[in-house]
Amino acid sequence: MLEQLFDLVKQNSQEAIVQNPAVPNENNEDVMQTLMGSITGGLQEQAQTGNLSGLMGLLSGNSGTSSSSLMNNPIVSAIAGKAISAIMEKFGMNSQTAGGIVASVLPGVLGGLISKVSNPGDSSIDFNDILGNLTGKSTAQAPSQSSGFDFNQIGYAMADGKLDMSDLVRMGGSMMGGGSSQPNQPSQGAGLDLGGMLGGLFGNK
Repeated sequence: MLEQLFDLVKQNSQEAIVQNPAVPNENNEDVMQTLMGSITGGLQEQAQTGNLSGLMGLLSGNSGTSSSSLMNNPIVSAIAGKAISAIMEKFGMNSQTAGGIVASVLPGVLGGLISKVSNPGDSSIDFNDILGNLTGKSTAQAPSQSSGFDFNQIGYAMADGKLDMSDLVRMGGSMMGGGSSQPNQPSQGAGLDLGGMLGGLFGNK
């Protein structure tokens, strides 16, 4: 995850950072690393405080992928604020300069991440990868073995805008009996995770 994310930061930083006279050349990579740290830290904070529904909505593109829609997302707004403060503090920039960098780079990075994560045809990174990294749970095992939960099925269904009963039935099938010796019984944690997750996803509908 980290390698793919930093590649996206670099790809979106040429004009805002590398070609920016306000950023000395020797600070280019440090500014990129600072921005990346704010992104990963902000996403991790959301995951660890239990806002998985918000993260899934963001990563599936449910809130939109344009610069304006992304920057209006509360998760992205929080990340932007942290990034601006970190850049100002570390590099002595004023709020206008730091804010301009973040506003130029962050939407492109997150838009690229959403495009990769929500695309079933792109195997470089998926919902299970990113949420596993953010929550600190290993993705070496299949989701049914670790948490009884395949986030890809929910994410891809949300991404195509067709999260309906057939999706829920299919997802339920992957969550039943994940680590259980009784195939007709849900794994102990799966039902709780499913209820909390779906409650978060549909609570604001």
